[in-house]
Amino acid sequence: MNNKIIIVAGDPNSINSEIIYKAWKKIDNKIKKRLYLIANYNLICKQYRKLDYKINIIKINDIKDNIVSTVLKIIDIPINFKNPFKVSFSASSKYVIKSLNLAHSLAIKKEIKAIINCPVNKNLIKVSKSIGVTEFFASKCKIKKSSEVMLIHNNKFSVVPLTTHLNIKDVSKNITSSLIIKKLTTLNNEFKKVFKIKPKIGVLGLNPHNGELNNKSEEVQKIIPAISKLKKAGLNIYGPLIADTTFVSNYKKYNVVVGMYHDQVLAPFKTLYHFNAINITLGLNYLRASPDHGPAIDLVGKNKANYLSLFQCIKFINNIKQ
Repeated sequence: MNNKIIIVAGDPNSINSEIIYKAWKKIDNKIKKRLYLIANYNLICKQYRKLDYKINIIKINDIKDNIVSTVLKIIDIPINFKNPFKVSFSASSKYVIKSLNLAHSLAIKKEIKAIINCPVNKNLIKVSKSIGVTEFFASKCKIKKSSEVMLIHNNKFSVVPLTTHLNIKDVSKNITSSLIIKKLTTLNNEFKKVFKIKPKIGVLGLNPHNGELNNKSEEVQKIIPAISKLKKAGLNIYGPLIADTTFVSNYKKYNVVVGMYHDQVLAPFKTLYHFNAINITLGLNYLRASPDHGPAIDLVGKNKANYLSLFQCIKFINNIKQ
């Protein structure tokens, strides 16, 4: 396994160049030598001039160039732009998809240790029939949606949404016992592989008060049968937990809490840990992480963006032993 780390600059109309700069200034030289940025060289240079950032950057053609340097190395991806912070939707979409495709290609060939992608406006990659970057890479790896797992993690606690980028009205019909079993099996196996421990997993119910365990509820028909099968398979799993009280204090009993939909676990998690978290995709053919926030277009060019989540991604990938 190569020890090089790729950062995909991602959405050009974002805080990404800012958080890359701020994280870069904090990491040590040993990591800088192994770090490569997939981006457009001219775009990054002009964004940094606008932000008045002083940083040494070089453009390279290929990661195989093996340039051992503490300057920021950019693998150049073409993009058409006039204003460096107001790139057209069409140009941005082509740029982001090319960047993600290159990162995937390098990872699948084992030319890099892992991918870190900066935030992306999800509309930019919908043309690829994906919903978000998690699903994009899962599709590239030919992995079914029922197998990949979005893990929001810090060194104290993690959460997983069973369904990811779905409208609330579509959540219930997408929850099945089969999905729960497949996702949590992947979670258990991959968590052990990455973190070297067997996780203690808590599973939330879907409805208020677990639907009072009504016979027609999702808890009784789908969630409890899945948990029973997973327990028999040897998983250290508990539930269904009551969603409205779990994050008061009970969550501390578990390594991971799994919710039935995105905001059921991400909203309380971000309330507890703010930017001290990263997004890890489990179940891919390689390791992928990203900051646990969006492109924050309201902060573009203001030098107010918080870089902590990207910095934690870099530290996490650097420390992983594979």
